[in-house]
Amino acid sequence: MEVKTYRVTGYMLISHDRYPTWQRFTKDVRGISEKEVLEKVYSILGSNHKVKRYHIRIERIEEIDPSASRDTFIRQVANAERIVKP
Repeated sequence: MEVKTYRVTGYMLISHDRYPTWQRFTKDVRGISEKEVLEKVYSILGSNHKVKRYHIRIERIEEIDPSASRDTFIRQVANAERIVKP
């Protein structure tokens, strides 16, 4: 199994009780499969924005080259050869 980098794009419903608006998002996530990446995105958006899973609409999940990622942490992790603990 090889860890790949995926780009997930979609919409999430923000402030569903007062003034509901659909906000577009793009997340770059590393994972083994698309199913694992989808669960990770649900977890990230739920914890950071308090959005329920049924308020998230996924448009596309695509595999990308790690060097094309917009997230600097993902680029650094993908280029790392090994992890050295202090």
